[in-house]
This record gives sequence, C-alpha cells and structure tokens, in this order.
Amino acid sequence: MQKGSRGEPVQESVSKPILLGLITALVIGIVAPIIMPHITHPTMIYHILLHIASLTIAVFLSIVSVLAYRRSTGARLLFMALAFIALATVEFLYLLDTTGVVSAFGISALGIELPHVILLVMLTMFGLGVLKVKK
Repeated sequence: MQKGSRGEPVQESVSKPILLGLITALVIGIVAPIIMPHITHPTMIYHILLHIASLTIAVFLSIVSVLAYRRSTGARLLFMALAFIALATVEFLYLLDTTGVVSAFGISALGIELPHVILLVMLTMFGLGVLKVKK
C-alpha cells in the first residue's frame, strides 16, 4: 500500500479504461440472453446496440460518480451519482422495451410512462447538483 504525503494510506483505484472495459463486458454478459432472439433482425439490432451502448456509458458514469462521492462526500456529487443511476435505470427499461421483454412501463392511472418519470427525476438530480450552492 502506498503512503501519501502526510503518511496516510492512499487508496489505489482501477484505471478508467480498464473499468470501462470491465463494465462493457459485464453489461454485454447480462443483456446477451435478452438480445439473442433479436440478433438477426436487420433493423432492430441497431436500435438494441444503441441502447446497450447508452446503458454501458450510464453504468460507467454511475460507478465513477459513486466512487468520486465516496472520496469526497459532497451533496453535488451525490446528486450527480443519483442522476447517473437514474439514467442507467431508464436505459435498462428502454432496452427491455426495445427487445419486447416487457412493454408496459406505464402508470395507468395517470397515463404516464415510468421511464419519463425517471428521466424527470434524473434531470432534477442534475439540476440540484449543478445549482447546489456551497456555503
């Protein structure tokens, strides 16, 4: 374990390109059974690949922001981490919808789709993170 300038232990971390590679492999490994029936469909595969790429980036940003929040516990970083987690959730729901695994993500009493509500929560968290004033 390395020591910092004041003698305290320095936490070592995985490099971001390696982390992105690991997350990509994990996401593909998890969603592969879902997309396999649609792999030969000529037009849907591009739509599905778009959602897989978006999900991978959202999960990567979620993990990086949670790690950043753990290092310096600020409210702004917490809101950003929660926003990226909401984005990853929405992308996973859209991937499930695109592949036809689950198609009804609505709040029937209100006539609103659940991913839109989560997107609103995501935008609110980003807004709070950006507008949060340090005292």
